[in-house]
Amino acid sequence: MTKDQPKKFIELRIDRDFGEIISLYFEFFKQNLKKFTNIFLSYNGIFLIGLLLVSYLLVSGVIGIITSNDNSLLSSFGNSEAAYSLYFIVGGLLFFVIFIMVAVLNYSLSTAYMIKYEEQKGQDFKKGDVWDTVKNKLGKIISFILTLMLLFFGFMILIIFLTFIPIIGMFFQYIAQYFLMAWVGVSFFVMLKEDKNVVDALGEGWNLITQNFWKAIGVNFILGLLITILFMIILMIPSVIVGVYTFHVIQNEVELSSLVPTILYTLGTCFFLIITVYVQCLSQFVNGLLYFSLHEKTYNINTRNKIDQIGNTDQ
Repeated sequence: MTKDQPKKFIELRIDRDFGEIISLYFEFFKQNLKKFTNIFLSYNGIFLIGLLLVSYLLVSGVIGIITSNDNSLLSSFGNSEAAYSLYFIVGGLLFFVIFIMVAVLNYSLSTAYMIKYEEQKGQDFKKGDVWDTVKNKLGKIISFILTLMLLFFGFMILIIFLTFIPIIGMFFQYIAQYFLMAWVGVSFFVMLKEDKNVVDALGEGWNLITQNFWKAIGVNFILGLLITILFMIILMIPSVIVGVYTFHVIQNEVELSSLVPTILYTLGTCFFLIITVYVQCLSQFVNGLLYFSLHEKTYNINTRNKIDQIGNTDQ
């Protein structure tokens, strides 16, 4: 019985063109899928339970409002429409808090994972190393997210302004959206990889993206589209199951307030939320490839190191 061969290291710090980045993304994703998923599940356990609870509250609230009947485990609150509205509101608030925390955590984990992969020249690192990178930069990460909220507020003002411009405005909305995704994602890599403060990281990210404007937007658009298609494929089977069951409920006048519909819709909602969070990680990998490619194009660090190594060998 042969041992597994070590996986070939995919050099990230290379100036690549548009098509090469697209191809590299899927190669990197395929190689690192198992290891990163293990890290994702390891550090998201308590949040996944939280998403399950949130899903139950949301589903129970919606079903309760629709049927105005008693809703199994939450019957102690009563069966009035106001009570079920409370479940939905509480579930919505918890969802907002948990989802923000999960988004920040996994945005950081995917970034730290790619940084460790590049530093260690492969997967020769432990999941604890990824977490340590996040933990050591937690203060900067929080500051970055708070700054990002201000940027998002400004972005929304821009989007509202663009809505008043027919056709061309919609085109510029998409450009602004993908530019913001690339700028924020690359800047986050700059902050964690180069240990810069938030303002300097955003400034460096701005320089890297604006100097390669259409490449950054195009890569985010194409890979974002392909990731969305992958997302829809993953959701296809559970969506069909839920759809068929919903048809059965309508045709046979099954009580929505019974236990089985609540469990099925809760699991379906929870699965959707978990996949959404995971897809966010995959999207940040896109900006990781952009960061290493654009940084190498600008500074030629990897190329210079290889030249120095050749020079030392010849001596």
